[in-house]
Amino acid sequence: MKQLLAFAVLFVSVIACSTQQPTTSSPEARTKKEVASSKSDTIRIANDSLEYEILIIDPGFNSWMLTNGRDRGFYSQSYLEGRNIPWVTEWNIRARSPRNFQGDLYTMEIDYRPGINYGYEVNYLLFNYLTYFQLTKDQRLGGPIPRL
Repeated sequence: MKQLLAFAVLFVSVIACSTQQPTTSSPEARTKKEVASSKSDTIRIANDSLEYEILIIDPGFNSWMLTNGRDRGFYSQSYLEGRNIPWVTEWNIRARSPRNFQGDLYTMEIDYRPGINYGYEVNYLLFNYLTYFQLTKDQRLGGPIPRL
């Protein structure tokens, strides 16, 4: 029940987007505009200038990030996007078919579309969450195999 509740709330506000706004600034400049906050096991990353955010509520993710996550800037934004796209696609397939997969793990779809620039922080956090999820829940979302 605890796990079901954690995943039910997990992607309530995964990536909320109102409009697509092109950006021409560098990843470093965008990172300065992005706001990150963390309380307990709730992590919020928001890019207010692009109006996208990701909210992760999962017991254990915050401590996993602190011990296993690579530093910001270790991966390029294009690398993160290249990993996130196939993983999110498979996640959404599983969320739409709860009878075929463990429905308690894939409670909500992730609104993540290729071609939209979500910014470095959103991609970084989504990448790390999907890596954490696959490694700790013994799930494979297709595409590249996650590794530490």
